Amino acid sequence: MDHTAVLALYDRDIRENAAPDGPGARIERAGAVVRQVADAQGWNGVLWSGLDPAGADRAIREQIDRFTGLGRAFEWKLYGHDRPADLGARLTAAGFRAEPEETLLIGETDRLALDAEPPAGIRFVQATRPAGVDLVVKVHEKAFGSDGTRLRHRLLARMAADPGTVVAVVALAGDEPVSAARMELVPGTAFAGLWGGGTVEGWRGRGIYRALVAHRAHVAAAHGYRYLQVDASPMSRPILQRLGFRALSTTTPYSYGD
Repeated sequence: MDHTAVLALYDRDIRENAAPDGPGARIERAGAVVRQVADAQGWNGVLWSGLDPAGADRAIREQIDRFTGLGRAFEWKLYGHDRPADLGARLTAAGFRAEPEETLLIGETDRLALDAEPPAGIRFVQATRPAGVDLVVKVHEKAFGSDGTRLRHRLLARMAADPGTVVAVVALAGDEPVSAARMELVPGTAFAGLWGGGTVEGWRGRGIYRALVAHRAHVAAAHGYRYLQVDASPMSRPILQRLGFRALSTTTPYSYGD
């Protein structure tokens, strides 16, 4: 993989020329900033910026004014290769709160190790209806300890409006949901994004997460997507790299507001 070329493609197609991630969301381009504005249940934030030191602080203030004027908390998704180099420090000085750093991993679907199967007694079911989405959300809440109301809203809205662009999968042990993950297929690009992979405590360390990655990679390849993208935590990064993913950058969410 040509890391520089793939990262430039990712920046162009997924960030700078981003499409809304669901119904009711819209992309706004304001100078050297690309942002998404959505309702209170959707994701609001800055996707891409091409700033210089002279104009960075002004651009930051403009984003704060835009989102607070709408009554929205929002996120500035900062990548390790974004400029200026001190943009993170400038965001912090403006009142943003840095969340834990993750690693941008990208893998080529035809070069990944995709032979991982679910462990004995585990079956994968794709969630296509509200009852299935509820199982995905239940796993999310147990695995991450966070409220899944917004996730449920976004998944159901996306499935209703663009059913071919999101794949949600739940792993069942009998009838018990023990792991879940989703994938977003970005039309008109070579990228599919892997999101939300989580396993309930007590079921970790059995290869379920690895098998869910392989399952989604097969689906992405069948739809003609060349690359899979993941914002990987320190826990998932080693697993993904053993499957063939490569680290291209880092990403840190900077949050503003509640």
